[in-house]
Amino acid sequence: MPESANAVVAASSTSSLRVSPHNVAFCIAGLSPVSSLPIITDPHFYAVAVPAVILLGISKSGFGAGFGSLAVPLMALAVTVPQAAAILMPVLLVMDLLGMAAFRQHVDRALLKFLLPFGLLGVVVGTLMFKWLSPAVVAGIVGVLTLLFLAQRLVFPPRPDSPPPPRWLGAILTAASGFTSFIAHAGGPPINAYVVPLRLSPVLFTGTMAFFFFFVNLAKWIPYAWLGLIDLNNMSTSLVLLPLAPVGVWIGVRIAHRIQPVLFYRLIHIGMFLTGCKLVWDAWA
Repeated sequence: MPESANAVVAASSTSSLRVSPHNVAFCIAGLSPVSSLPIITDPHFYAVAVPAVILLGISKSGFGAGFGSLAVPLMALAVTVPQAAAILMPVLLVMDLLGMAAFRQHVDRALLKFLLPFGLLGVVVGTLMFKWLSPAVVAGIVGVLTLLFLAQRLVFPPRPDSPPPPRWLGAILTAASGFTSFIAHAGGPPINAYVVPLRLSPVLFTGTMAFFFFFVNLAKWIPYAWLGLIDLNNMSTSLVLLPLAPVGVWIGVRIAHRIQPVLFYRLIHIGMFLTGCKLVWDAWA
């Protein structure tokens, strides 16, 4: 046996029983546990990060839209909001690509063409205000608006012949979506407030949102790097979580193709209610 192999065997005989979160995490990612890449090793972080990523994947499929906004607040139980948002960037990229591939035949191109400029404007505003605006304040604003929208929908439910929301309101809500997406990946509730009343079919809703958030999330990479959030520690930790990205998307896609529209939007409302409550709680905690 070569000396190098003997060394490996000898080393493994003394360290094989030492299982650390570092080794487990890299095994999940398919990397060597002896890799020197810096990652978060706190098991409490992974206890909240794993369900957060799966929820995010489910929301990216359209099923349970709104639950994805819980991802950063969940991870913020273990790390700061900016770090949680940065760690999720590669995960979001993979999820967006999977979502677009699954729903590429179901996109409202006219609606997408209207939404994108305002969403990107929100990203620019978020970039300029990121260092001066507390994420807790943003969370509170998003949470309150989300709950107000749901209250309006419940107290004054739309009639079948009711007109769609005005485009000026759509522009404001979409810009707010780009802004809150940049701050805390919480862009779902504001844009849902405009798109849900349009009463698209579940697959058309999902496909249009998949393409919208792909471009919005793609636009966040350079500003995040400029703000110093894209570093080796955050990207290495994201690499550990990356294998979980397809899991939630697959679960959600399977359900979205089979669910009835009434139940689909009812679940969206439940997700938005939980998101709104969590964001308001984070703002006041």
